[in-house]
Amino acid sequence: MSTPLKDHKKDPFKRMVILGESTVEGGGWLIRKEDRYADIVARLIGECQGAPIEYINKGIGANAISPRSPGYPDSRKPSALERYKTDVIENHPDLFILAYGLNDMRAGMPLAEFREDMATIIREVKAACDPVMVLTTIYYMTGWRSWAPYDKGSVELTLKYNETIKGLAEEFGCILADVWSAEAPIDWAIHYDGVHANKVGNLLIAHKVFEAIARGCSGLTKRVYEEDLKTKWTEDTTRARSHGGDPFVKTW
Repeated sequence: MSTPLKDHKKDPFKRMVILGESTVEGGGWLIRKEDRYADIVARLIGECQGAPIEYINKGIGANAISPRSPGYPDSRKPSALERYKTDVIENHPDLFILAYGLNDMRAGMPLAEFREDMATIIREVKAACDPVMVLTTIYYMTGWRSWAPYDKGSVELTLKYNETIKGLAEEFGCILADVWSAEAPIDWAIHYDGVHANKVGNLLIAHKVFEAIARGCSGLTKRVYEEDLKTKWTEDTTRARSHGGDPFVKTW
């Protein structure tokens, strides 16, 4: 028998905040703003739970995790550590997606310092409003030698960062959305600029994030089960299962 998954939320979500870098904010690599992966995730959640989720996008392109990231002097401000209280905690989300590491990895930030700064944000948000938290691994990219000072990364360093993010998810009980596994090594999902996911890449990221949330939160299926209960198919099949000695049993 498989180990039951942790159910992080049994009711529908009301407000989602995503804190991240350029792939969250969006930009000229996408023809339509609504093709951003966070927009797609919000739409999928609303469609499944039967009510739109309030969606707050707090992405800033060329952003750093903190002032001690080597890319900070050239970054757009404020950093995640300087803005999470106003951008996240003051918005009181019940779903929080934290998507960092790409720029810090590309700038050569020491892994231990990145981990400390991420842990601070996770710990403080959890203590303040305790939302369901989703951590994303670092996105796949191809333009490693472009865009100084963000030219110090590599696939090998990305994998080390991703293991660190996975460790943080385990330590703090967060949901992990392994978006790297959704994209890598699909070069045709990356824009000409070598850094950002194109429309197809954003769809891959979005569905990986949605998959992680759906696997960890039964509340997304609450309306689905209510609607399915009213159908003739459900009436017939539940009767057949009961007669066969295999009745439907709600396990969550």
